[in-house]
Amino acid sequence: MIHDVIIVGSGAAGLTAALGLAEKLKVLVLAKGSLTGGSTAWAQGGIAAVLDAGDTFEEHIRDTMIAGAGLNRQETVEFVIERAPHAIDRLVELGVPFNMDGNSLHLTREGGHSHRRIVHVDDATGWAVQSALLKAAEDHPNITLLPGQSCIDLITGKHELRYSGSGRVWGVYALDEATGKVEPHTARATIMATGGAGRVYQFSTAPRGATGDGIAMAWRAGARVSNMEMMQFHPTCLYNLEVKNFLITEAVRGEGGRLINPRSGKRFMEFYDAERLELAPRDIVARAIDAEIKRFGLDYVHLDISHQPADFVKGHFPTIYEKLMGIGIDMTKQPIPVVPAQHYTCGGIVIDLNGQTDLPGLYAAGECTESGLHGANRLASNSLLECFVFGEAAAAHILDCWDAFDPPPPVQAWDESRVTNSDEEVIIKQNWTEIRRFMWNYVGIVRTTKRLERAQHRIQMLTGEVEDYYGHFRVSTDLIELRNLLQTAELIVRSALKRKESRGLHYTLDYPKTLPEARDTVLVP
Repeated sequence: MIHDVIIVGSGAAGLTAALGLAEKLKVLVLAKGSLTGGSTAWAQGGIAAVLDAGDTFEEHIRDTMIAGAGLNRQETVEFVIERAPHAIDRLVELGVPFNMDGNSLHLTREGGHSHRRIVHVDDATGWAVQSALLKAAEDHPNITLLPGQSCIDLITGKHELRYSGSGRVWGVYALDEATGKVEPHTARATIMATGGAGRVYQFSTAPRGATGDGIAMAWRAGARVSNMEMMQFHPTCLYNLEVKNFLITEAVRGEGGRLINPRSGKRFMEFYDAERLELAPRDIVARAIDAEIKRFGLDYVHLDISHQPADFVKGHFPTIYEKLMGIGIDMTKQPIPVVPAQHYTCGGIVIDLNGQTDLPGLYAAGECTESGLHGANRLASNSLLECFVFGEAAAAHILDCWDAFDPPPPVQAWDESRVTNSDEEVIIKQNWTEIRRFMWNYVGIVRTTKRLERAQHRIQMLTGEVEDYYGHFRVSTDLIELRNLLQTAELIVRSALKRKESRGLHYTLDYPKTLPEARDTVLVP
């Protein structure tokens, strides 16, 4: 089956691009695991857009730049924010049932925003968006959705039957999880929409598949990555040993939730940000919680909204209320135990306003990219927005330039003549656990040069082991993910060591000051 464009990833960015392209072209969407396994489905908060009478693009731009600590690219921020109302209109057309306030969309407010500008579907916006996009894609005759595909590497000029050093991207090699066979999928253009790299950390709100695949694949193929040290930690993830990665949305603090030290029973944000308290930007709140936990030897802190009327709490947070009741916590009467957790990858593959990467034929959109929108810290609810805007921009650019794209040449089949089935799956599990633990302890919310160097040393040791294993055994999804996880961890640590200042999400005790000039940390392969 010949496809015009291949998209890797079936979340907001990938499906938005697919729907834009499918008007004229045949599109293949490859997804690792299920079609709803990405981060989009988990987004609780909503989508930021200027829709309120008193609000302006300038103010949304300013809020984004303040959160990004000067590292944002102004033109990108303007580009995305000015296209936000259109993105919302498009989703309404697709049938996303946003909450209404009379005849207009209901807007909520989140930390870092100067206005109410978050459109939402209760506290489960992502799921509604994912469902609407997926239904539209499934109904479209020009879109083929193929789940259960673990992409291994990009196909570039060096994989052509007639070798070429051009670096031109022609598609991907993907492992079919059901058959165990690796197939080359080729097309004139390829879009990476693979999401972030949250699973490199022990505590993360990201879905299990967020192993930095797209970032690692693009890097190995020769694309630059930028600002990988800018890892956002969400301040409030449910602390519960049974329930993993359940996020307590920012909006709980937006609607009056207070952070309490469970030992002293006191609110503590006044010691860290007396003016904004619980509505300070995420990095400040996450560091405050981290400091309280370390100083008092706590496992968690309390987030308490029980002073608000019970109906108000249940009405605003039905999903969270039900989830917590299921484990015996009534948030209308008692506090919620929370810890910070990795939440969003602000750095990634360098792209321009058309979603183009450094490699001809390769585009990227969403969390796997560094577009210049988020800078040193992402503003709440700007992430889904970025997916829609760049998914659409990449599709538009491919359509505009279509006649200039050559058809893909014949490429080499996947070579597994020298490998055998693995007899040592335990190695993968052990290495995975080790990476996530040392990344959490050494490359977490607060960093030091010594800790970063320790992490780098561990990564060097593991890299030899993983490469050796990869060279001898048949690929499996776990092995592909481990290889990508390790590569992404290496990029994060290398970037963190290069930044000799504290800015936004990168906070190091060795360089607590912020330098006068904001510079991106760009790594060149």
